[in-house]
This record gives sequence, structure tokens and C-alpha cells, in this order.
Amino acid sequence: MLAACSSSSDTSSATKSEHDSDGLAVSHVHGLGIDPADGRLYVATHEGVIAVPQKGKATHVGDTADYMGFTVIGPKSFLGSGHPAEGSDDHGNRGLIQSTDSGKTWKTLSLGGTTDFHSLKYAHDTVYGYDSARGVLRVSADRTSWDTRARLAALDIAVSPKDPDLLRATTEDGVATSTDGGRRFGAGSGQVPAFLSWPVADALYGVDLAGGLHRSSDGGATWKKVGTVPGGQPQALTALDGGHVLAATQHGVYESLDGGRTFTERLPVFSGGGH
Repeated sequence: MLAACSSSSDTSSATKSEHDSDGLAVSHVHGLGIDPADGRLYVATHEGVIAVPQKGKATHVGDTADYMGFTVIGPKSFLGSGHPAEGSDDHGNRGLIQSTDSGKTWKTLSLGGTTDFHSLKYAHDTVYGYDSARGVLRVSADRTSWDTRARLAALDIAVSPKDPDLLRATTEDGVATSTDGGRRFGAGSGQVPAFLSWPVADALYGVDLAGGLHRSSDGGATWKKVGTVPGGQPQALTALDGGHVLAATQHGVYESLDGGRTFTERLPVFSGGGH
């Protein structure tokens, strides 16, 4: 699946917004979120975190580190992981890091030097992270001590907003399910989405390798295609509620306010680089 995410063709189109990227070089997107403090879109990339207003210029905030797992958990409060900027004396794998100033500065909370989370989800006051270096799910209620749970080869995870024990994970065989908080997962089956987002109980979103956006109203038992994200193969997906969807693909970051039927480009992506 990871190899499949590196090439595609783009047959879709989207409405251009009034946003000006001002020549920002963005090679790969790893995470998306909207900060309730200012309403701006924040894009975690291979080159740092970028703030995108509704109108005007997108700007880098903070350093130019490689941000991998990324999620907005509250006003000005972000969680992330990844690798430091070139020349930094920070850990090569930064573990769990947190910003309380909308991405301007970051502090390592735990697992620095050992863990690279490629997927981070925050639900039920708990952090669920997929440790790509070891291929395991880790869970923490206090962001410092961690419970190591299932070992699996996954690209993304999603946690039910109603049930902290119900998780879905994307694997090369389809969506795998855990009903015990991620301690065990069944075999993957059915659809093969690349990324998942589960903002409300009746709206689990998944985007497939061709950019097809699918929605499940029954927690992943059945899926319905609702639209296509423009710009090639996907790089990140975040749904904020049942209708507000953010998605990044090879060629751009896009936003939908109608459940994925139509999209507006928020930020161009200039190449398929990164990892």
C-alpha cells in the first residue's frame, strides 16, 4: 500500500479558492486540521507546518521539520510526530510532540528518540498512535506513559467517537477491526482505503488510492462512494464533522463543505516527494 501511494494519474478538478500560496514549496502532506482559535487550516508537511487562511497568503509557522502524525486537539493545541529540521539537535524520531501556540513551537512529551508516529488520533481524552518504526499501536491517556497494543502493518487508524474500544485500521488487505481498544485486530477485508477519519458516529470517511471518497454510516460495515478528491493519490484525510472534509493528494490540499460531493483547492502541492 505504501508503494502504491507514490504514483497516480489525475482526472479530477476542483474549484480554486482565493487563497494565495505565494510560492510555498510543499512536496508531501502528512496531516490536516483546523484550529478553533483562528479558524485557519493547518497543514503538516515534509517541510514544516503551514497555516492557510480563507483568504490571503499561506505562511510557514515555526520550523521546517518533517511533521508526520498530526492532529489538532483544541484551540492552539496540536499533537505531532516526525523528524527534526536539518541541522537540529533534536531526536531523529521525535516521539510525541505538542504545540500550544498553533505550531510555532513544539515540545517533546514522550518517546523522543525511539518512536515515529505516522498516524495520530485523539479521542476519549486519549492518544492513539501508530508507531511506524515498530509496526505497533500505542495508546496513552496522559501523553507520557504508553500501552503497547497490537502489532500490524497499517497506514492509518480511526477510533470510534462513541466507543473507545472500537478501532479501524487500513491494511493492504482492507479495513481491519479491533473491538478491544487495539489490543487485537482481525484480518483486513472489503474496501482498501488509504486513510480514515471518524468525526461522528454515523460518518466514517475513507479515501482510496485513486482519490475516491467513501462514507460509512455503520462504522465501516458498509461503504458508499460520495465523491472524488482531485489531484491524484491521497496523502492525508481529516473530517471535522459529517459534512466538512479536508483531504490532501499529490497535487493539492482540498476542502469540502458538502460531505465530499464538491471540493475547493486550499493549497497546491508541487511534487510527490517526501515519505
